[in-house]
Amino acid sequence: MEAAGPAVAVAGLRRDYGDRPALDGVGFELARGASLVVLGPNGAGKTTLLRVLAALLRPSGGEVAVLGCALPAEAWKLRGRIGYLGHEPLLYRDLSGRENLRFQARLHGIERQAAEARIEGLLRGVGMERRADERVAELSAGMRQRLSICRCVLHEPGLLLLDEPDSNLDAEGRELARELIGPGAGRTRVVVTHDPERHTPEADQVLQLGIGERAVVS
Repeated sequence: MEAAGPAVAVAGLRRDYGDRPALDGVGFELARGASLVVLGPNGAGKTTLLRVLAALLRPSGGEVAVLGCALPAEAWKLRGRIGYLGHEPLLYRDLSGRENLRFQARLHGIERQAAEARIEGLLRGVGMERRADERVAELSAGMRQRLSICRCVLHEPGLLLLDEPDSNLDAEGRELARELIGPGAGRTRVVVTHDPERHTPEADQVLQLGIGERAVVS
C-alpha cells in the first residue's frame, strides 16, 4: 500500500557540480495523481532535477522525498516504482524491441505470461507491433522513443519522470504516447519540456527554473 502524503516533496534542494550550483533552493510538493511541468532555459537544471528525483544523482543539500522515500537514504525502496524517460532510450541496440521489453519485465519480476500480455498491449498502443522484432539499432529515433515509452510504463510505476517525452516523435507518435504517459493515464508525472504550449495546459503545477535565479512554482 502506498503511503499517504505527497508523491514528491522537495525543500531547499541544492545540487552542485564542483563549485557550480545546478540547482539552488528548489522547493515544491506534488500530490499523487497530479502533473508537474518543469520549464526553463538550457542549463537551468531541469534534467538534473529529474535525475535527483529518480535517485540517479545525490542532492548536495536540502530534503527530497519521493513516494514517501527520503533520498538518498531510502533510494533502494524506489526500485520498480518509478518510470524514467531520459534523453537516452536505455535500450540494447543489438536486441529487438520485444526482446528489450522482455528483459525489462524480468528485471522487474513480472510473471512471464502477464509480461507477454502487457508487452503486446504496449506495442500495439504505440503502433510498434509490426516492427517489434527488428534490432533496435535498425530503427529510427522516433521508433526507439516509442519503445522507450513502453519500457518506461511496462512495470506500471507510481511516478513518471519524463524528460522531453515528445523528442523525435511525429504527430501520430505524440498522440499514441499521450495515451500511455499523458495526464489521462492517471499517474503522477513530472515532465521536463521546451514546449510549454503543448504541456502546460495539462499541468496541475508549473515549476519555472532559471539560471542563477530562485525557482518559481505556480
